[in-house]
Amino acid sequence: MAEFIRIYNENPNPKEIAKVVKVLQAGGLVIYPTDTVYGLGCDITKPKALEKIAQIKNIKLEKANWSFICNDLSHLSDYVKQIDSTTFKILKRALPGPYTFILPGSKNLPKVFKKKKTVGIRIPNNSIIRTLVQELGNPIVSTSIRDDDDVLEYTTDPELIFEKWQNLVDVVIDGGYGGNEASTVIDLTEEPEVIREGKGSLDIL
Repeated sequence: MAEFIRIYNENPNPKEIAKVVKVLQAGGLVIYPTDTVYGLGCDITKPKALEKIAQIKNIKLEKANWSFICNDLSHLSDYVKQIDSTTFKILKRALPGPYTFILPGSKNLPKVFKKKKTVGIRIPNNSIIRTLVQELGNPIVSTSIRDDDDVLEYTTDPELIFEKWQNLVDVVIDGGYGGNEASTVIDLTEEPEVIREGKGSLDIL
C-alpha cells in the first residue's frame, strides 16, 4: 500500500523530500502535485518503473507520449537537440509555469525513448516537484492521473487520489488541492503550434 506524505509547497520539508527521492531511486511510482493537475511519475532512468506506468495507463511503453519534468532549463541539453534563440526565449518567458513544450529529442534520451523524435518538457511552478527533481538529480517522467471514463476531468483532492491509487503506486504526496485544468501544450519543433490549450496563457508566444 502507498505511503501518504504531506509536503508544503511554500517550504518543502527536506526529510520528506529525501524519503520520496529514495522511493524514486528504488524504482517506485509517485503521485505528486504540480502547478496544474496531480501527476504520476517515476525516475526517468528506471525502465521497470516506466513499464509499470505503461501497464497502469494500458499503453505500450514505446508509444507513450509522456513529458519529462525538469527542475530548470539546465537539463534541456541532456535530452533536447540544440534549439535556436527564439525558442529559448519562449521557454525562458514561460517557465517555470503551466506549460508542456514539445521539443526535438536528442540522442541522449533513455533507451526506451530512443526512437522518439520529440520530447515533452515541463518545468512546473511548484516547489515540491521541482525540489524532488533537483534532489533526484535527473528528470521524472510524468503522465496525468486522469481516467478516460472519469466523470470529473481530474481528481483534485489528494485523499481521494490516495483512495483510488494506493494499491498501484508507492507514494502519494499531499500537496494540497490540485487544479483540474491541464497544462497548455505547445509544439516548438518548427513554428510554434498550440496542441492543447490549458492553464497557460498564449501571451508568451
